[in-house]
Amino acid sequence: MTFAADSTGWWVGMSLGFAAVAVLVLLVSMMLRLAAQIADQIRFAGEALEVARERTDSLHEATTINASANAILEGARGARQLLTR
Repeated sequence: MTFAADSTGWWVGMSLGFAAVAVLVLLVSMMLRLAAQIADQIRFAGEALEVARERTDSLHEATTINASANAILEGARGARQLLTR
């Protein structure tokens, strides 16, 4: 056998190896790009949630306001009953 015939398998193996590494590098770079996009979306979602929390903080006080309004209403009803007797 000649040297060219003996080295054909080696060239094929190296070519397949380089192709496999190139595909792997491509896949890893795509995954890293997607991970960066997801991180940006998570950051944006966190900021949006913070804004929503700030805008709805006053809603947590609605039960206190409702209880105070009911107490005032009951007091007004009691005063009305006393005045109408």
